[in-house]
Amino acid sequence: MAYKKWEVKSVDRIKAKELALECDIEPIVALISASRGYTDPTDLEQFLSDEPYFSDAYELKDIMHAADIVNLKINENKKIAVYGDYDCDGVTATALLYKYLKGRGADCIYYIPDRFSEGYGMNSEAVHHLKELGVDLIITVDNGISCYDEIALANSLGMTVVVTDHHIPPERLPNAAAVVDPHRTDCPSSFKSICGAEVAFKLICVMEGAEPEELLPQYADILSVAVIADIMPLTLENRIIVKYGLKAFKRSDCLVGLRALLNVAGVNLKDITASRVAFGICPRINAAGRMGNAARAVELLVTDDMMHALQIANEIDDDNALRQQTEKKICDEAILNIEQNGYCFDRVIVVDGEGWHHGVVGIVASRICEKYGKPAIVISRDGENAHGSGRSYEGFSLYDAINSASEHLTKFGGHSQAAGISLMSDNIDAFRKAINSYANTVDYVSPVLRLDCKVNPAALTVDLSESIKTLEPFGFENPEPLFGVFDVTLQRITPIGNNKHLKLLFTKGDNTFQALLFGTNLENFSYSVGDVLDLAVTVSTNYFNGNYSVNVIIKEMRLSGVDDVALFSDIINFDAFKSGGKYTAKAITPTRNEVGDVYRVISKGGISNERILNMFLNTLGYAKVNIALEVLQELKLIKNESGKFYVCPNTAKTNLLNSTIFSKLTKECESFD
Repeated sequence: MAYKKWEVKSVDRIKAKELALECDIEPIVALISASRGYTDPTDLEQFLSDEPYFSDAYELKDIMHAADIVNLKINENKKIAVYGDYDCDGVTATALLYKYLKGRGADCIYYIPDRFSEGYGMNSEAVHHLKELGVDLIITVDNGISCYDEIALANSLGMTVVVTDHHIPPERLPNAAAVVDPHRTDCPSSFKSICGAEVAFKLICVMEGAEPEELLPQYADILSVAVIADIMPLTLENRIIVKYGLKAFKRSDCLVGLRALLNVAGVNLKDITASRVAFGICPRINAAGRMGNAARAVELLVTDDMMHALQIANEIDDDNALRQQTEKKICDEAILNIEQNGYCFDRVIVVDGEGWHHGVVGIVASRICEKYGKPAIVISRDGENAHGSGRSYEGFSLYDAINSASEHLTKFGGHSQAAGISLMSDNIDAFRKAINSYANTVDYVSPVLRLDCKVNPAALTVDLSESIKTLEPFGFENPEPLFGVFDVTLQRITPIGNNKHLKLLFTKGDNTFQALLFGTNLENFSYSVGDVLDLAVTVSTNYFNGNYSVNVIIKEMRLSGVDDVALFSDIINFDAFKSGGKYTAKAITPTRNEVGDVYRVISKGGISNERILNMFLNTLGYAKVNIALEVLQELKLIKNESGKFYVCPNTAKTNLLNSTIFSKLTKECESFD
């Protein structure tokens, strides 16, 4: 169970009210916008506008030269290869540029490297293969900026290479005929948060001599998928692309392949949102590369034959189902490994397993990070060699942590919140120790839950859910508004959906409201009727039988009155005790009576660890409750069965000092005194 620090964004409500009047928008929209930095009326109106707006494509360094090269090769009827990548951005970028070139009558093919046998980016075998096919020009999309040796090889074989990419360049650029990347240090482009498909799109615009606004309707559907999949900030031109893309999905000229994917994903076009694209289309395109060959996904996006598209879409849907099964299996194995070895008490969780599927370890790392509220690296061992993927959260740079332990690695790369590593299997334990040694030298940073604003239960209405639609589409850097509803009393718990979800009834003063909690059944729910809770919720409008109602969806919940400073101090101390670090004994040692209080609660029947913590979190605190549980288990007074604690039958009275843990901590407390 991961705890987060709850923060309500600070905003000047008087200025927000003035903003609402000046921009003629609902006060709640102005309040949320102001909390996200849109305090200037001009900036806010531009943000909310439906008018297409793009930075100048010609600002991109080398883009005119790149366009001239490609146009020349088309006119000379030279064979062109679009060299893409196996993720959703790379696949969509490949399909977008390939379809454009074919439409121009170019002699064109596409090439997607295999994730497992070739890896990311260009490789020498592929370059030789393309040469054998008679390719004269290679255009990279969503890769190439780091392929110095492979591009040099292509040059030596008489081929021309144009690089289009959006990743951070190395210190020296590859010796390509043209290199288009907004992150070049000498690139003057004003908006750099663009994905690989957007770079390819802007190349097309320059080749056509057209403004992006002119060509957007033609490419908005596929571009919006790329922007959403690559988690680009939904501001400025990215926001416009997704707005237009969601409209394009409803048109008859939407790409056949995308319509096929929406069909197999069961997405209703009337209710299509960025979130439904993110969870319906993007994972399926990614699954083609994770579980098989991503070239099939390109084929899906370039075909005009609906029957053929549906066939591929169903195959990719099967891949996605297999990916989900594989991911769950590895995630379960990883969690068992973490719990058995005590890695959950480390500052950075490093878990490894033999033969774990490389295509899903990154997703599993995200799940582990979310579950434990700690940076996580999941490593797959393949005999002597191992490869891993890590995820973190804002405030803890995973890249810096990995870099500190790089002596144990053969290769690594990434950024603050996501990274990949390669190492020898024998070095995993040393790497785990080294990265945690580094993590213990930097200040602990807790995961944060950011609320847009507090609301009273009376404000949870259809009017509220309809008002915030002005802020759509939601995504990275423009998330769905998250409202804090504080100090509400839980009155009723009702299982729904075959006990897969819960419907909860709350009251506060004279107000009563219902909220839905998805993915939690009654047995795993750690709160009880009568608990006073804080909720983090989203709202949406439900339409049924001619009536509108509001859906209140619980994203997070906790006991009211939690002291975040005390809680995370407790977590740091308890984890240090468990992992052999430095801790304050007095802060984590319960009294005999407090251990007895925990025992008496368990004696009333099976109870989960989370429920026990909730009962004592605002009194004993996190660390003392967990120590009490450890002591009682050591003395065999209680046992843990299937995630719940029970009193052991026929147990005789015993002295708590017979517990090694309790005795050790008690002596340390006395020594401190």
